[in-house]
Amino acid sequence: MKQITLTKSEKEIMGLLWNTDRPLTATEIVNLTPERTWKKSYIHLLINSLIDKQLIKSESLVRTGRNFGRAFVATMSEEEFMIFQITAGKNFSQKSIPVLVSALLDTTDDPDLILKVDEILKAKKESLGI
Repeated sequence: MKQITLTKSEKEIMGLLWNTDRPLTATEIVNLTPERTWKKSYIHLLINSLIDKQLIKSESLVRTGRNFGRAFVATMSEEEFMIFQITAGKNFSQKSIPVLVSALLDTTDDPDLILKVDEILKAKKESLGI
């Protein structure tokens, strides 16, 4: 798969879905984004675009007044999306992983995070038998 480009409006919607722990209807998305940069009448176009990009899916039907509306969830977490964006890039190779990990570690001085990364590396080594 190739990298996915998001518009500013799509990023706003994805940010909301990533930070909400339940499926949201189009009306809820509009109501929960009062500072949106898009017109509320564009919500269906934006939702369809995100569905086409396989970033959201319809999770359930929810009663909205006298009708039913689809409720949407993200198909991957924000972290999974960021990793996908990096690994789907045309210049990515597995040889890039040490540089990327090093660069990420350079952004923190939190000992707990460093220990967590160390645990992850140990578990990976163990699963590979090294």
